[in-house]
Amino acid sequence: MKPALRPLGWAMALALFAGSAHALERKPARAPSADKAEPEKKPAAPPAPPVQGAPLYEAQLLRLSEIMGALAYLRDLCGDGDGAEYRAKMAALLDAEGTAPERREKLAGAYNRGYRGYETTYGQCTGNARAAITRYVDEGGRLARDIADRYSGS
Repeated sequence: MKPALRPLGWAMALALFAGSAHALERKPARAPSADKAEPEKKPAAPPAPPVQGAPLYEAQLLRLSEIMGALAYLRDLCGDGDGAEYRAKMAALLDAEGTAPERREKLAGAYNRGYRGYETTYGQCTGNARAAITRYVDEGGRLARDIADRYSGS
């Protein structure tokens, strides 16, 4: 028997990245800087393993939170102007899944880690920043679908 995702959580997990693939085309991209030799930024620390009592999808949810933080920063940096949407999606995720203060803190910490990791590295939009946006939209969509498919209880 699969553990069920919290009632609002499964629908919201899938909705988090619904339409995000099209979000990349909302506004024309600013030209990336000429500095193509800039190394790609990798997340500093992997998400913590699930704690006893945490849902089986905890590690995936932490990764999704980190991705939303990175996208909130990078999308605004590159002139897409929809970083606030990712902050709102994270707030909805916290409302649905952050039922205990410790859990809420872990999810928010993962979001902040994703945001700050790019904030400290990128001061302007580059080709690598655009590539990271594309990768994260794809990965976030896969994670959201996987969480919903595996743990929705349907």
